[in-house]
Amino acid sequence: SGVGIAAMAVMKPDLIMKSIIPVVMAGILAIYGLVVAALISQGLDEAPDYDLFDGFCDFAAGLSVGFCGLAAGFAIGVVGDAGVRGTAQQPKLFVGMVLILIFGEVLGLYGLIIALILNTKHSSS
Repeated sequence: SGVGIAAMAVMKPDLIMKSIIPVVMAGILAIYGLVVAALISQGLDEAPDYDLFDGFCDFAAGLSVGFCGLAAGFAIGVVGDAGVRGTAQQPKLFVGMVLILIFGEVLGLYGLIIALILNTKHSSS
Protein backbone atom coordinates (compact mmCIF):
# COMPACT_ATOMS: atom_id res chain seq x y z
CA SER A 1 0.00 0.00 0.00
CA GLY A 2 3.03 2.27 0.17
CA VAL A 3 3.12 2.39 -3.62
CA GLY A 4 -0.55 3.38 -3.64
CA ILE A 5 0.18 6.18 -1.16
CA ALA A 6 3.00 7.47 -3.34
CA ALA A 7 0.83 7.35 -6.46
CA MET A 8 -2.04 9.06 -4.66
CA ALA A 9 0.23 11.77 -3.22
CA VAL A 10 1.01 12.96 -6.74
CA MET A 11 -2.67 13.66 -7.42
CA LYS A 12 -3.84 14.84 -3.98
CA PRO A 13 -1.06 15.61 -1.47
CA ASP A 14 -3.59 16.77 1.14
CA LEU A 15 -4.83 13.17 1.63
CA ILE A 16 -1.47 11.68 2.62
CA MET A 17 -2.21 11.56 6.36
CA LYS A 18 -5.55 9.82 5.80
CA SER A 19 -3.80 7.28 3.60
CA ILE A 20 -1.31 6.13 6.23
CA ILE A 21 -3.96 3.95 7.94
CA PRO A 22 -3.01 0.73 6.03
CA VAL A 23 0.65 1.18 6.98
CA VAL A 24 -0.22 1.63 10.66
CA MET A 25 -2.48 -1.43 10.59
CA ALA A 26 0.29 -3.51 9.05
CA GLY A 27 2.61 -2.38 11.85
CA ILE A 28 0.12 -3.60 14.43
CA LEU A 29 0.46 -7.10 12.99
CA ALA A 30 4.16 -7.03 13.83
CA ILE A 31 3.31 -6.11 17.41
CA TYR A 32 1.12 -9.23 17.65
CA GLY A 33 4.11 -11.37 16.74
CA LEU A 34 6.33 -9.52 19.19
CA VAL A 35 3.86 -10.11 22.04
CA VAL A 36 3.70 -13.84 21.32
CA ALA A 37 7.49 -14.07 21.06
CA ALA A 38 7.87 -12.37 24.44
CA LEU A 39 5.33 -14.72 26.03
CA ILE A 40 7.01 -17.78 24.56
CA SER A 41 10.46 -16.67 25.67
CA GLN A 42 9.26 -16.09 29.23
CA GLY A 43 7.80 -19.59 29.37
CA LEU A 44 10.98 -21.38 28.32
CA ASP A 45 12.57 -23.69 30.91
CA GLU A 46 15.71 -25.77 31.05
CA ALA A 47 15.86 -29.05 29.14
CA PRO A 48 14.49 -31.49 31.74
CA ASP A 49 11.49 -29.30 32.57
CA TYR A 50 10.68 -28.33 28.96
CA ASP A 51 9.01 -31.39 27.49
CA LEU A 52 7.87 -32.17 23.95
CA PHE A 53 4.29 -30.99 24.53
CA ASP A 54 5.47 -27.56 25.66
CA GLY A 55 7.73 -27.29 22.63
CA PHE A 56 4.96 -28.14 20.20
CA CYS A 57 2.56 -25.72 21.93
CA ASP A 58 5.10 -22.92 21.55
CA PHE A 59 5.77 -23.93 17.95
CA ALA A 60 2.04 -23.96 17.15
CA ALA A 61 1.57 -20.58 18.84
CA GLY A 62 4.33 -19.08 16.70
CA LEU A 63 2.95 -20.64 13.55
CA SER A 64 -0.60 -19.48 14.23
CA VAL A 65 0.34 -15.85 14.82
CA GLY A 66 2.82 -15.95 11.94
CA PHE A 67 0.57 -17.39 9.26
CA CYS A 68 -2.44 -15.35 10.36
CA GLY A 69 -0.25 -12.25 10.33
CA LEU A 70 0.96 -13.16 6.85
CA ALA A 71 -2.58 -13.54 5.54
CA ALA A 72 -3.74 -10.34 7.26
CA GLY A 73 -0.73 -8.42 5.95
CA PHE A 74 -1.42 -9.59 2.42
CA ALA A 75 -5.08 -8.56 2.72
CA ILE A 76 -4.20 -5.17 4.20
CA GLY A 77 -1.62 -4.58 1.48
CA VAL A 78 -3.95 -5.36 -1.40
CA VAL A 79 -6.94 -3.52 0.05
CA GLY A 80 -4.80 -0.61 1.21
CA ASP A 81 -3.24 -0.13 -2.22
CA ALA A 82 -6.53 -0.22 -4.11
CA GLY A 83 -8.38 1.70 -1.40
CA VAL A 84 -5.88 4.55 -1.23
CA ARG A 85 -5.88 4.96 -4.99
CA GLY A 86 -9.67 4.79 -5.07
CA THR A 87 -10.03 7.28 -2.22
CA ALA A 88 -7.97 9.78 -4.18
CA GLN A 89 -10.51 9.61 -6.99
CA GLN A 90 -13.67 9.21 -4.91
CA PRO A 91 -13.46 10.31 -1.23
CA LYS A 92 -16.64 8.38 -0.34
CA LEU A 93 -14.65 5.14 -0.59
CA PHE A 94 -12.66 5.96 2.55
CA VAL A 95 -15.15 4.50 5.05
CA GLY A 96 -15.51 1.30 3.03
CA MET A 97 -11.73 0.97 2.79
CA VAL A 98 -11.34 1.34 6.56
CA LEU A 99 -14.04 -1.28 7.22
CA ILE A 100 -12.41 -3.79 4.88
CA LEU A 101 -9.02 -3.06 6.48
CA ILE A 102 -10.51 -3.78 9.90
CA PHE A 103 -11.83 -7.13 8.65
CA GLY A 104 -8.35 -7.92 7.34
CA GLU A 105 -6.77 -6.96 10.66
CA VAL A 106 -9.11 -9.31 12.51
CA LEU A 107 -7.40 -12.25 10.77
CA GLY A 108 -4.20 -11.35 12.61
CA LEU A 109 -6.11 -10.88 15.84
CA TYR A 110 -7.53 -14.41 15.51
CA GLY A 111 -3.99 -15.74 15.24
CA LEU A 112 -3.00 -13.81 18.37
CA ILE A 113 -5.97 -15.22 20.30
CA ILE A 114 -5.11 -18.78 19.25
CA ALA A 115 -1.47 -18.23 20.21
CA LEU A 116 -2.49 -16.93 23.64
CA ILE A 117 -4.74 -19.95 24.18
CA LEU A 118 -1.90 -22.29 23.22
CA ASN A 119 0.51 -20.46 25.49
CA THR A 120 -1.78 -20.75 28.51
CA LYS A 121 -2.47 -24.40 27.65
CA HIS A 122 1.16 -25.33 27.90
CA SER A 123 1.75 -23.19 30.99
CA SER A 124 -0.99 -24.91 32.96
CA SER A 125 0.04 -28.48 32.17
